[in-house]
Amino acid sequence: MSWNLLGHEWAASLFKQHLINDEIRHAYLLTGAPGIGRRSLALEFACALNCQQPPAPGEFCGTCRVCSQLLKMQQADLSVVQPDTDGGMIKVEQVRNLQHSLSLSPYEAKYRTALLLNFQQANANAQNALLKTLEEAPRQVVLFLTADSVENVLPTIASRCEILRLHPISMEATETALIERWQIPADSARICAHLSGGRLGMAVRLAQDPAQIEKRNQLLDDLVRILPLTRRDRFAYVDTISRSREELRLALQTWYTYGRDLLMIVNQDDSELANISRRDELHQIAARIDRSAALKMVNAIDSALASLEAYGHSRMLMDVFCLELPQITL
Repeated sequence: MSWNLLGHEWAASLFKQHLINDEIRHAYLLTGAPGIGRRSLALEFACALNCQQPPAPGEFCGTCRVCSQLLKMQQADLSVVQPDTDGGMIKVEQVRNLQHSLSLSPYEAKYRTALLLNFQQANANAQNALLKTLEEAPRQVVLFLTADSVENVLPTIASRCEILRLHPISMEATETALIERWQIPADSARICAHLSGGRLGMAVRLAQDPAQIEKRNQLLDDLVRILPLTRRDRFAYVDTISRSREELRLALQTWYTYGRDLLMIVNQDDSELANISRRDELHQIAARIDRSAALKMVNAIDSALASLEAYGHSRMLMDVFCLELPQITL
C-alpha cells in the first residue's frame, strides 16, 4: 500500500529522496484545505521513517506492527496534538506535554514522531512554546505540522519547517478514484467529487456518510428560504435556526459554495459547480440576479465567516449577515 496518495505523488517523491539521502528534516509543515490529505500524507511519512520491513529504500510495507499502528495513530512513539474540540484551540500545556514526550528515546520505532493537526488553531503561547523544540529538536525526532495555510502560522514556525503546499486534484480524477478505489456508484461519486472541490479525503468521507450530504442539503434549503424574506422576517427565521459556533461555521461554509456557484453561473460558467445536484435551482435563481447581487451574496457570507473566526458566534454576527445578504425574489 506504499504511498497511496493520489495527487500528492510529488510530495512522496520528495520525502523518499530525503530518506534515501539521509536528509530528513526535523519538521515538515503540510498545508492545504481540510480534507485534502495532509494528515494521511504525514502518517505515510511517519511509516516510511519507521517501517520495520521496508520493501525498498524510501518505501514502507503498511502491515508491520509499527506501520499498522501509525496508520491508526496509536503507535507508542507517535504523539498527536490537536484542538480538544471542533473549533477549539491548541493550548500551551499541550505543547509542553509534547516536549516532555519528545525528550524520551524511541520505545519501538526508529524515530519519535509528532503530529500537530490544524496548527493554525494553536494560540500564540502554544506556537511560541513550539519554537524551542523546532530550534533544538532532539535527535531521532521528526515533527509533522498541518495547517490550512502557511500564512496562518507564525513566520518563525514556518521558517523552521520544510513546507509542502498540497493542492486539490481535478474533479474527474477525484470521481474516478472514488469509483475505482472505493467502489462508489458513479452518480454518488460525481456529486461527492464536486462537493469536495477535488479534496479526495473529504470526497471519501462524504461518499461513506450520506448523512453529511443530507445535512448540507438541509443547510442549503435554509439559505434558499432566507433569500426572499424581508429583513424583519430574516431576523425571526434566524432565531429558529440558532446554532453553535461549529454548526454555524458549517452552515456558512456550505452557503459560500452556493453563492460561489451562483456567481459562476452569472458569469456564464457552470463547468465546476460544487452543488451540481442543484444545478437547475441555481440556474433559476441566477436568472433573477445580476453579477453585483451574486458578488454581494458571496461577500456577505465571507464576511460572516471572517467575523465568526475572529470574534466567535454572536447574535450581532447573524443580524449583520441578514442585513448584508441581498434579497432575491424566487
